[in-house]
Amino acid sequence: MSVEAAVKAPLLEIKGVKTYYGNIIALKGVDLSVAEGEIVTLIGANGAGKSTLMMTIFGSPRAREGQILYDGRDISKLATHEIARMGIAQSPEGRRIFPRMSVYENLQMGAALNKFAHFAEDLERVYALFPRLKDRATQRGGTLSGGEQQMLAIARAIMSRPRLLMLDEPSLGLAPLIALQIFDVIRDLNKREGLTVLLVEQNAFGALKLADRGYVMVNGLITISGTGKELLARPEVQAAYLEGGH
Repeated sequence: MSVEAAVKAPLLEIKGVKTYYGNIIALKGVDLSVAEGEIVTLIGANGAGKSTLMMTIFGSPRAREGQILYDGRDISKLATHEIARMGIAQSPEGRRIFPRMSVYENLQMGAALNKFAHFAEDLERVYALFPRLKDRATQRGGTLSGGEQQMLAIARAIMSRPRLLMLDEPSLGLAPLIALQIFDVIRDLNKREGLTVLLVEQNAFGALKLADRGYVMVNGLITISGTGKELLARPEVQAAYLEGGH
């Protein structure tokens, strides 16, 4: 898939993006692209700017310089809800589900973006991906386990039928077995449905194994890029993010 994706025009292209918090520059001129049908992962230490980039793509905070192109259109000045309606969905860091709503109601919130056009079909689709959610459909989101809440956050995002799914730390704080299940679902969505994925992860080994291509971010800049296999093999990546390659 990576060879085919490489010849396509990028679905998402980030060019020279700079983002500030007040007078503090968080992104210092980021360049990154995601072709349709790819899984692209972004790794880096805490505070590198990964989540800031994800939020900047969605318009909060705004990019002060540079361009964010989605399907050839500059979206850097659009409101967040307008960006979402263009076919981009995000499962943010910390899950941010609606804790007082039931699992079913959370999924309805995701489907509202496309006006419930395929609600019954999409509901069965996410229940097939995450059978636990079907078992807990009437349960409040805030009473779910951490792994179940992450499943719900991803399921809510894909209920809008996005072309691009952005996942921010989906395995954070999860037991290894649950994290593997989450990665398996991401792989399945990509391989079976062709869903394009931009994945931010601290689990660098799992993310790079999954990815067609990857980027390393350090202090608000992309410092290394390559295929997932290439980055896994690079000594500096192994030393910094893979505990010497183990």
